[in-house]
Amino acid sequence: MTLKTSTAGAILPTKKKGFFRTLGKQYQLMIMSVPVLLYVLLFNYGPLWGWLTAFQDYNVKKGLAGSKWVGWDNFKFIFGDSEFYLALRNTVAMSVINLVFGTLCAIILAILLNEVRNRKFKRTVQTVTYLPHFLSWVIVVGMAQDIFASKGSINELLLALGSKEPVFFLGKGEYYWWLFGAINVWKEVGWGTIIYIAAMTGIDPCLYEAAEIDGAGRFQRILHVTLPGIKSTFMVLLIMNIGHLLDAGFEVQYLMENPLIWKFSRTIDVYVMKYSFGGARPRFSIGVAAGMFKSVVAIILLLGANGIAKALDEETLI
Repeated sequence: MTLKTSTAGAILPTKKKGFFRTLGKQYQLMIMSVPVLLYVLLFNYGPLWGWLTAFQDYNVKKGLAGSKWVGWDNFKFIFGDSEFYLALRNTVAMSVINLVFGTLCAIILAILLNEVRNRKFKRTVQTVTYLPHFLSWVIVVGMAQDIFASKGSINELLLALGSKEPVFFLGKGEYYWWLFGAINVWKEVGWGTIIYIAAMTGIDPCLYEAAEIDGAGRFQRILHVTLPGIKSTFMVLLIMNIGHLLDAGFEVQYLMENPLIWKFSRTIDVYVMKYSFGGARPRFSIGVAAGMFKSVVAIILLLGANGIAKALDEETLI
């Protein structure tokens, strides 16, 4: 224990806690975190040694030690490949669509559910909306292909409303990004509302009562109480999602890709798979270089978004 003097001259006791003392007092938590730490080290940091293959002409038979070192040649190849820029464009476009519409729909649904007073109805809607999150993308893509087919339910509805001919949703690239966005929102919007609903439950009810006494209507209470109450949660999730802008996905794009729309559906992950496992001679080094580029950009985006939020005095992740 050390002593310090207050502004009034009184001596106030203060406790000086060391790092190891804190660890000793919280040893149960430390022991519980060991499996998670080992998991992260083994599956997230352990594979990073494989990044060395990005600087080699990797040969499976010769292994990492016997493969030829080529320096930056693999990166020069991908940055000179027009197909890589096509994949980069598609990845960013689909990620932005997911980020904007996914976030907006999740917040709107969370607000609507927060305003519902019938608990049974509220829980039913929550269950129905987040159940699709647990469906395999294979099932979801199969459902989407049936629904948006030329003779699917969407086209039958359009024809019933007066459309002269069915729309070829699955064969026109200009529809693909929005189709993917709609599928992703349907599957994940319910799951995304969970965090926002949890944040709304932490808002002091007295704020709503005070706003109501001041004459604020329901929309005004949402605008001036609910939205500011979830602002910090929104900022943290936004920073995290910006860090995943190059993670548009793999399953949907790979399953729905066809020769008519591949220029709009191919993402960096599909590009990596093509070079790593496709063709007569897989070029693992090209795939690793593209994946390494994606990871480095993700780190830069995350730190950049966090830095901007800190400069604006907003809630930050780091």
